Amino acid sequence: MDTDTIDKETTKPVLELNREEGLVEDTIPWYAIKLFSMRQNEVKRAFEENLIPTFIPMQMVDFEDSNHVRHELRPVVKNLIFVKKTLEEPDMRHFIANLDYKLSVITKSRTDRTYYEIPAKQMFEFQAMCNPGILMRKFLTAEQAKLKPGAPVQVKYGPLKGLTGRLVRSNKKYYLLKEIPCLGVMLKVSRWCCVPLEPQSK
Repeated sequence: MDTDTIDKETTKPVLELNREEGLVEDTIPWYAIKLFSMRQNEVKRAFEENLIPTFIPMQMVDFEDSNHVRHELRPVVKNLIFVKKTLEEPDMRHFIANLDYKLSVITKSRTDRTYYEIPAKQMFEFQAMCNPGILMRKFLTAEQAKLKPGAPVQVKYGPLKGLTGRLVRSNKKYYLLKEIPCLGVMLKVSRWCCVPLEPQSK
């Protein structure tokens, strides 16, 4: 029997943890933006000063300072930021073009330069899984995530109840993998808590 579980310190459902922090589900999609500099905080401030919400995945990092090990929240990726589509695409393009920073918004494809929209539900679940208070978590590049075989599932029981993703195996343990453009996140889960997702009808 599979005994994989979320760390004992994680007792509340992931979605509940994030709702307490003010994350609310809605229908507004998000954009993924790559930065060509390390001025991530400045870019974040520029968007938020214009009432455009942002999200930067963070993780706790251990580092040594004066012979003491300290802990600090740092960005998972230093040249990536997600922004909420609170403006129509032409207005967002105009706003970005007038920023003093070189940015590149992820598009649908090399031939279709329309901005790729991350669905609100997908982004909400990704944000929930990025909660720094959750242990037993791994971040992956988009390329690494694509190489992970696994079937689409929904978690029906336990701390991750309600989340969807792919059930993948790594080092004899099971994880729920959530992918969005440029990044993936995996949380340790029991496969017995997951049920297959039925294919969506066309």
